[in-house]
Amino acid sequence: MNLAERFSKFEKMKFIKTIGVLSLLMLLMYSCKTSNQSASTMENIHRKWMLVEYKDFTKDELVKLEANMDLMKKAEAPNRYTAKMGCNGMFFTAEFNQGKAKFSGVGSTMMYCEGRMKLEELFGKDLPKMNQYKIDGHFLTLTDGTTSMKFVAADWD
Repeated sequence: MNLAERFSKFEKMKFIKTIGVLSLLMLLMYSCKTSNQSASTMENIHRKWMLVEYKDFTKDELVKLEANMDLMKKAEAPNRYTAKMGCNGMFFTAEFNQGKAKFSGVGSTMMYCEGRMKLEELFGKDLPKMNQYKIDGHFLTLTDGTTSMKFVAADWD
């Protein structure tokens, strides 16, 4: 083999190695980006949400009742959250993982508020059925495939 043939073979090997290294780097960068996106989604869910669409309630009714769900993490009870649908303070346990949601242990205080109980009663029955969530911009939607609840982030202007 002469010098020109060896040099050519050496250049080909160097080129193949370079392509391999670049491919590996791109793969690593993509996998890091994907995990950062899911982490940011999880961070985005842990905030206060205002209920804006649910069953036959108008947005004005929901705003008047100050219907909200607080999914802010608390160090002493990381999976315990609260909600208020116009009268009583509500509490529940929730887990969120890659679009799947699980709600349990739904309860509330026991006051009666004239004209403010219908939303609270329906929300308390439907929340444990919600098994999927989706965050789209500043909106959170919970659904069980039949019923859905749409929220807007309380800190969104």
